[in-house]
Parts: sequence; structure tokens; C-alpha cells
Amino acid sequence: MAWQLHYTSARQGPTGRAGFQFVAETPGLPEGVRAAVTPHLSYRPPPGAPLNPDEGELGRFPVTFLYDRAGDRALLLWCRYLGQDYSGRYGNFFAHAVVADPDELEGLRPAELWRAPLWSRSPADAATLPRLDELTPGAAFEPEMLAEWLADAGPASYDVLARLIDAVVAVLGRGHGRVVLIADHVEQIARWIAVVSYSLPVTAAARLSFVTYSADPGGAAQRLVGTTPDVWASAQHRTPALLSVDLRQAMEKADPPDTETGRFGRTAARCWRAQDFAGLDALGELALLESDGTDPGVLDRAAGLFALCRGGVPLSPEEEAAAAALLTRHGRAVPEWVWRDLLRGVPSIGFDLALAIHEWARDAGAPDVAGQCALRATVIALSEPSVRDRLPAYTLPPGSLAGLIPRVGDALAAAPDLTQAARVIAVAAGAGAAPAPAQVTAVAAGRAEAGAADLPTALSACPAEAREALLAGALAGLAAADEKTRHAVLTNTACDLLYEQEPDRLATIPAVGLAVLASVGHRHRDRRLPVTGELLRIGRGSAELDAPLGRVWSRPPTVAECLELLEAHPAAMLEHPALGVLPSRTFARSAASADAAALAEAATQRLAARARALLPGTGAERDGAAVEAYADAVGARRPERAAEAFGSLVSGGASPRLADAAFDGAARRTARRDPRFRAALLAAASGAVRARLAAGWTAEPVSGRLALARPAVRSAELARRNDLVEVVLRLRLRGITEPALEAWARAALSRFLQSRQLESYFSGDRELRGALRDLVAETRGTGRGDRPCR
Repeated sequence: MAWQLHYTSARQGPTGRAGFQFVAETPGLPEGVRAAVTPHLSYRPPPGAPLNPDEGELGRFPVTFLYDRAGDRALLLWCRYLGQDYSGRYGNFFAHAVVADPDELEGLRPAELWRAPLWSRSPADAATLPRLDELTPGAAFEPEMLAEWLADAGPASYDVLARLIDAVVAVLGRGHGRVVLIADHVEQIARWIAVVSYSLPVTAAARLSFVTYSADPGGAAQRLVGTTPDVWASAQHRTPALLSVDLRQAMEKADPPDTETGRFGRTAARCWRAQDFAGLDALGELALLESDGTDPGVLDRAAGLFALCRGGVPLSPEEEAAAAALLTRHGRAVPEWVWRDLLRGVPSIGFDLALAIHEWARDAGAPDVAGQCALRATVIALSEPSVRDRLPAYTLPPGSLAGLIPRVGDALAAAPDLTQAARVIAVAAGAGAAPAPAQVTAVAAGRAEAGAADLPTALSACPAEAREALLAGALAGLAAADEKTRHAVLTNTACDLLYEQEPDRLATIPAVGLAVLASVGHRHRDRRLPVTGELLRIGRGSAELDAPLGRVWSRPPTVAECLELLEAHPAAMLEHPALGVLPSRTFARSAASADAAALAEAATQRLAARARALLPGTGAERDGAAVEAYADAVGARRPERAAEAFGSLVSGGASPRLADAAFDGAARRTARRDPRFRAALLAAASGAVRARLAAGWTAEPVSGRLALARPAVRSAELARRNDLVEVVLRLRLRGITEPALEAWARAALSRFLQSRQLESYFSGDRELRGALRDLVAETRGTGRGDRPCR
């Protein structure tokens, strides 16, 4: 239902007071309605209006016709200027407000109530107004009359309308802001409001609040606001950001076609030009598929779909794709007339639209239409790479293959790379027009030789029945390509795929096989041994193997790997330097462990023995002997055997780096044996070995501040000093002096306290005590007895 209220300035209203007030209303007015209506009850004449108008002039004052929301209800307001009030003062106006439940406006656009019979021209005599059971629109704004008015206004009117619709839709979409219409006569503004309202979906028109005249356009709460030129001139300095349309200037000259207007605005304007009111209804129906009709993007998509249905209006690929997406999302909700109208344009529609119509036709039981759309989508997919991987499996109409096969050949010839060629093949195969294997092989060879190939992606995209032909051509092309191109195509992923899926084929194409195996072996340590065997089978005796073998074993093998490799391919290790050097590299890595202890491990010793047996006359044999000598040096029970082993390390011909590491590591480990063994070792060793061992054992000086050291450190230092001095003394008893050891011992005895400690340590052995006294006497006889220990 709808309630009425009258508002004006009265000498005595229902409450007994004077002034502006509600003077009449419908009984049972819902709570809060007056409060919702009150903010809209004002009227200020335009600045150029007469200050003391007579009755004739009052009729020319602009009428305020307002539509807005009062909570959940619709508010309609008709307001006119009355001039003087009961006291003779000017400024009085009369406002007639109608507050209606939403149902009362169903199917009715608020603008239709302009000059409707329900509006009163003056306040009612009684304080009670009747309830309105029906809101009957006026006859002034019927669509046919408005269309004739637009046509009479000239071509510019449609450009103005398109821009105005765009502006209103943008404001509604944002949910804030306003569009201001400026005209000399309020009737003109009301007509534009009505035309815009009819152009919008009915739900959007219900959200379009408007007012035909406002003396404060910058402060108006409505989305579409009318005002006069003199009001706007005075307000412009305060409201520079408002979007305004001066209807006087806009109608003087038409803008270029479609200037800065969206698809929806242009489409609605064309419907008005053609007086196509059914088209306006259809446009609104499509817009309501996705929203309430206030989203600019939704409206443009709906207009694009409408244009496709009507034909004759070109759409961009983006617009057509958007229309297709709308159909796909709302298939069953789309009106049936849309599908029928779209069928006329199947031979020229785009890919997405063809898919959408195909789906509808299939569900609707229209196989002929579905087949036409499938053929159209297939033809597009052959020529447009971007959609090839989105083409579903289709059943094409009988007789269509003859025309499709030449298109397949053209698409294959135009494919820029192997992946696109595979996708063309997939499209053709899905349509039942698969190219011949020889044609596939030739195309694949050309793309691969040119380097335009991503093998994993292409093979994945290629249908199973054509994969063999594609791969054969790609490998042939790679075999013919230069090395740089081949390397670029054989990525890590491609090499892994070929190794796992086509191992037998690699042996038949050495140029490709060597590159693939080298890549796989280099990156996968667990595959190095089998890859090496496959490389040797491909190119046994070939100098081309050195580079791939070197890449596979660029990282030194473990002892177990090297031993397995040696047992499996001893001849190849003699023939190929990249393999022959591996035992030595393995030994070198073991020698880098603490004190080179890994050289003495059982596995390393087995490798050394096999290298000596299987690789005679090579550096690996000599390095294997050095590894065995290390084990003898650190594990010998007899000093003489250890001395012999150290001699082998010095003069055995092993690589210097390995020999030095093994000797130094063995020396450090031997330094932990008892002094008696060490002295016998030095006595049995050559002068060069003795000097080098002595230098190693005495590399660290004896600290002169043992009293300040921590207990554990002090105990270790004392033990080391005592043992080395004992070694020196036992050598002297054998009649042997080693300069480095002698110098170290004299330094240890140069302080009185240390010599007394050593005398006490050796007090139980008469021979050693005597040798110590001789050494002390010799040391002090040099005149250095007071020099502090190093």
C-alpha cells in the first residue's frame, strides 16, 4: 500500500502551531516514515527567479519531482513553489509525498509518475488523506512519445543519451556520486530521466534515485540531479568534481559516433533510434542474468551478447569472449530466443561462442547445430594457437573432412615450433582428419633442426597415434642440427624423458644419444655406472666419448663406484683418459680425510690393489701403490717395514698431491706410536725420509708456558715432549743424529726446570739417563742455556 503526506507553511496545522509542517497525512502512517521524508522537504527558487512572483510567474518555477528510498520503502515527492505563505512572506512551497511498499512499484519505473493524476497542486483542506491502492503513471512519458521526442531533437540526442547512460551506470556501479543535468526547463530534465530509466534494467531503474530540480546540486543525495543554468553557475565553484551534462550545449552538436561510450550505452541508444522497445526489454533481460543491472561490466557483456543476437554490429574478440563466458555460466537460465538468434551467425562466430552454442545445442538435442559449431571451433583452433589446447573432442558433421584436410596441412606448415605442430595434429586427430605419419615426421624434423622444439611439451600434446612419427622426425632433425642447437633442445627434462622412454633408440642416433646420456649421467649420480656402459656401447673406441664421459664423471666417484666401474670396464679405463684418471681422483679425495685415514680403509685398499692389477703402467697404478704404502706405513708391526713404506711414498712416482697427503697423514699417525718404534723407524729410513719425518713430528714447538696451560693440554704437551726427547736419545744411542730432532730437543732442554723434569722422567733407565746428560751438557756448552724454550 502507499501513504500520502502534505507539507507546507500554514497558520494553524493539526497540532495547532504555525509554520512549515505536515498539514495532512494518511492515517496509520508507519513509524519512522515522517523522519525519513523530512530531509527531502525543502525548496529554494533559482537565483534568476522573480523575488515577488505573481500567479502567472509561479507556474514557470521548476517543479521538484523526486524519487529516493525511505528505508525499505519507495519515496516519491512532488514539490512546487507557492510564493507567499499565510503571513504574506515569500518562500512558501507545497510538497506532496507518497511512501509506498516496494510491491506498489513492481513493473513500474518511478519516472513514469511524472505529472501523474495522483499529485495534488495544493494542500488538502482536511487533515486526513486517503490511502493509495494503485500508483497510476501519467501519459506524458510513454516510450513511444519519448522516442519521437528524441528523434525530433536530432542526431545529437542519441550521442547524448549514450554518454548519459554510461555516466549513470558508472555512478550506480560505484554506489556513490551523482550526475547533474542542466537545462532551462524542468520538463526537459524529466524527459531525460525517463529515457535513462527506460534504458536500464527494471531493477537498476529502481535503484536510480533522482530529482528533477535542486537548488543545491552539490549536496543532493540523489544519483541523477536536475538543476537550472543559473543555479549551476553559482554552484560550480563549490562542486568542481561533479559529473555534469549541460543539455543546452550537448544538443547543439553531435559527437563523433561512439565517442567515449560503452557497449551498453551505445546499444540502448540504437534501440531508441530504431524505436526498438522489445530490444530494450531484451537488453535488460540479459543484464539481469548476472546481477541487479548496476554493474557496468555486466551491462556491457549483456549488450555484447544482444549485439551478437541482432547481428550487423561488429564485436571485438574480447567482447565476443565475454559474451560467450556469460552463456557458459548461465546456460539453462539464458532465454531460448538468444540461442535461436545466435545460430544465424555460426559461420562467423568466435571460438568461445562456438563452444557455448555447441554445448547448448548438444543439451537441447540439436545435433546439426552442434556439428556446425564443432566444425567452426575446429577451423578456428587450426589457425589460432592460443585456443588449440582448449578444443574438446567433437563429432563433426558428415562430409566436412574433405574441406578440413587442406586446412590441417596449412596449419602444420604454419606451426612455428614443434609444440604447436603437435597441437595442430591433436586438433586434426580429434576431428578425424589426422595427417599422414610421413607428413608429421617431416614437419617435426624441420622444427627440431631449426631449434624450435620443446620435446617434452610437444610429446605430451601429441596424440598417441602420432607420437612415434613426431619423435622419429624430431630425433632425425636433432641429429642433423649443429651442436649448439642440439644442446638447446636437449634440455634436462628432454634428456630424462628420452633416457627413460626411448633407451634403445638412443644407440641408433649417436649424436643425440651421446648428448642425452652425458646429461643424464652428469645430473643423476645413481645412473652414472649404467650410463657409462651405454656410452661405451654407442661409441666404443671413439674419441667422441671423452667429452661425454668426462661430463658424466665430473664429480669424483666414491670408492665403491670406482671399484665397480674398474671391474666392469678395465679396458675402457685404459683407453679413455676421462675414465682412467678416476681411481687417482678417488684416492685424492680419500687422502683429504683427517690424517688421510680413509686411505687405509678396506674398500680403498681393494681399489688400490685392483688398479695396480688392471691398469699397469698408468698413474692409477702408481697412485694405487702409494695408497698401499700408506696402509703399510701406518699399520706395519716392524719399524723396518714402515720405513720401507715411507720410502715408497717419497720415490714411488705417485701424483705429488696424493703422495704428499699420504706421507704427511702417515707421519701424523706414526707420531702416536711409542718412542722405541719411532726411533727404530728413523734408524731404518733413508736420510730423506728421516729428515721429512723429523720435520713433521717437530712442526709444533714445545710451549714455554706449560704451567699456565689447562691440565689436559699440559699433560699432552709433556707427553709429546718426553716421547720426542726419548726418540732423540735412542737415536743417539744408535750413533744417529737427526739435525731437526736435535735442535728441537736442545730447545726443550734449554730451561733449567725442563731439563730437571726430563732427568726425573728418565731416572729409571740408566742408558737413557746417560744419553740425556750428554745432550744437556752439549746444549749448555753452546752458551744457550739461559735462552727460553720456543
